[in-house]
Amino acid sequence: MTLAVERTPHVTIERVSTRSRARHLSLAGLLTGTALLYLWNLGASGWANAYYSAAAQASGQSWYAWFFAATDSAGGITIDKTPASVWVMGLSVRLFGLGSWSVLVPQALAGVGSVWLLYAAVKRWSGHAAGLLASAALALTPVAALMFRFNNPDALLVLLLTAAAYATVRALEKASPRWLMLAGALVGFGFLTKMLQAFLVLPAFGLVYLIAAPTSLGKRIGHLAAALGALVVAGGWWVAVVELIPSGSRPYIGGSQNDSVLELALGYNGLGRLTGDEVGSVGGGAGWGTAGWARLFGTEMGSEIAWLLPAALLAFVGGLWLTRRAPRTDRTRASFLLWGLWLVVTGAVFSLMDGIIHPYYAVALAPAVGALVGLGAITAWRRRHEPAAAGLLAAGVVVTAVEASILLSRESDWLPWLRPVVLFGGLVAGALLVLLPMLPEGFGKAAAIFALVISLAGPAAYSVATAAQAHSGALPSVGPSGQTGPGGRGFGGGPGGMPQFGGQTGQGGGRGGMGGGMGGLLGAPTPSAEVSALLADDADSYTWAAAAVGSNNAAGYQLGANAPVLAVGGFNGTDPAPTLAEFQQLVADKKIHWFIGGTLMSSDSGSDDARQIAEWVQESFTAKTVGSTTLYDLTAAGQ
Repeated sequence: MTLAVERTPHVTIERVSTRSRARHLSLAGLLTGTALLYLWNLGASGWANAYYSAAAQASGQSWYAWFFAATDSAGGITIDKTPASVWVMGLSVRLFGLGSWSVLVPQALAGVGSVWLLYAAVKRWSGHAAGLLASAALALTPVAALMFRFNNPDALLVLLLTAAAYATVRALEKASPRWLMLAGALVGFGFLTKMLQAFLVLPAFGLVYLIAAPTSLGKRIGHLAAALGALVVAGGWWVAVVELIPSGSRPYIGGSQNDSVLELALGYNGLGRLTGDEVGSVGGGAGWGTAGWARLFGTEMGSEIAWLLPAALLAFVGGLWLTRRAPRTDRTRASFLLWGLWLVVTGAVFSLMDGIIHPYYAVALAPAVGALVGLGAITAWRRRHEPAAAGLLAAGVVVTAVEASILLSRESDWLPWLRPVVLFGGLVAGALLVLLPMLPEGFGKAAAIFALVISLAGPAAYSVATAAQAHSGALPSVGPSGQTGPGGRGFGGGPGGMPQFGGQTGQGGGRGGMGGGMGGLLGAPTPSAEVSALLADDADSYTWAAAAVGSNNAAGYQLGANAPVLAVGGFNGTDPAPTLAEFQQLVADKKIHWFIGGTLMSSDSGSDDARQIAEWVQESFTAKTVGSTTLYDLTAAGQ
């Protein structure tokens, strides 16, 4: 009897220790697999989005360009976003030198960090299994495998918002204003990454805290006000600094018509994205796909995000039903509300917006989808002996299999066996899960594992296929082909003509970029060695080695020559930066050596200065053709 009493604590501790090791190993395995998926052969994408790579290059050469996120080291014009993502890439370039890896690795690490933070947030209230499933679902979402291997701002945005969700979870536990203020500050830095898109999570965070925080209503409101203050400080300090510096004493704010960050945030990158009324935009209005509730499931965005989306929505509704009688502060219901409202609000905005939208924006939905899948599956599993919970599990697996079958049918020549396996396997797994209340425990667990494998098979295969493709240009896309998807005029041609200003811009972007008619708007040129050498020669004698219409045109030549190239007109060529008079003065002051002829998309709004500049150069200087590129020496006597 004495021996039994002495051994029981030892056996219990040993079992707990074994269980703890298994949990740590499973998490380590997931994070290692995620890192391999996001880092493997990363350099194959080259400069990826050359627009941001050029800004990272400039940031690595000039702290002035780094602070403002200018597209060139001389600080002519900024990117058309706030600067946080360029800050991270610029620091990486300064630490490791300019190269594909130094530009792309920060995004891959942001992906691994997002997966870990999602695990931590879900596991905290719902346990290891829920956290592991949620983070695995995020890691294997195809649009995540795309954007965490690419250098758009979306990767950093997802990391910051997932961190803010974790901070909100911590704040809800003890009604902590400090954790809630941290959440607000992280969303503020999200604003410095991609402006108003970061605020789409605020209804979820604010409403959940207002409902479920374990303190009085007055204190909940006060805590939310403090968090809002932290958000304003974290997101507004840079805006205030830039707005206080007079125009002409800093780079022009790209994407704005009046050299204003506030105009950029509220107009072109703000309400204009909702209404389509974006001054200076090319292909606005109905030119970027079809708005509607089916957008996230259709050919425009479905392959990016829809694999587990039906199951996530089902989990949200089912989770609220299962917790309908829980007290106000119930953590399980708060979890479903937090992630469900994130998904519904952001998904509704993406579905209905009439302005510029790209399929890869859907990566902002991936943490919420993953969390809901993990929460829903484990919550229902723990109540699997109840018919309603077993039915919820079965329905989630079946709708996932059907959705995967639909998405796989769009790539009928790729792994043709996978579609019937997923569909048939999902139907079988669903039937078994319905019977969970009657199945032996061991058989039920085997059925659950089979259902999990079948449910993740489609997105996992598609994510691996996505990672195996090189992606470049402004519109990367998921899948084995890596092709840019459909999307109306924004993908197939502009709303107006495409006037030629001299010779060709060079090659368009690679996979995911837009070659041909889109020219330098969505794909950067790849200049020849001869052209790059010509631009680099004596570049130190000038503020800019060259000027080119449009930021992508300028980026390609700048990266090739490793010398600053002025992006006339900003991204679309529709910003009044510089004006014709300002450009003429720069030429008179011998600050620009070459002007590169090329293709320009026209717009029915915005500045026409870039067109005027190109025409003035054509009329005033003699063209020189080097290979397929037309150059004008702005230091030579006019013709």
